[in-house]
Amino acid sequence: MTPAELSEIYCGYIACLNRQDWPKLDQFVGEDVSYNGERVGLTGYRDMLQRDFRVIPDLHFDIQWLVSEPPRVASRLWFDCTPSGELFGLAVNGRRVRFAENVFYAFSDRRIVEVWSIIDKAAVAAQLS
Repeated sequence: MTPAELSEIYCGYIACLNRQDWPKLDQFVGEDVSYNGERVGLTGYRDMLQRDFRVIPDLHFDIQWLVSEPPRVASRLWFDCTPSGELFGLAVNGRRVRFAENVFYAFSDRRIVEVWSIIDKAAVAAQLS
């Protein structure tokens, strides 16, 4: 797989998330996916994403930058949203916040099998003070 092909698959994955097209998530995510070193499986990963959308009704994944080096992808995602309750243990309660996530993926057979996520929680906390 070329870097361009992997980038295209990744952009399809992000589009799937933004549409909340959960039946198609398995086209992009492997059955045994792990998240930050813990095997959560496809069902657990889907549940996590659905929970995120319930807490953040206007959640939208915006790719700021993307680096593909098969079988890995590195991406900086940007969020500008209004969570309805707590976010990362912080009482946001409907206030608008902006933050970034640096996330790294490993792919196998054109599907995500590992996700390593680092979210800028300090940026959210600074906006709430």
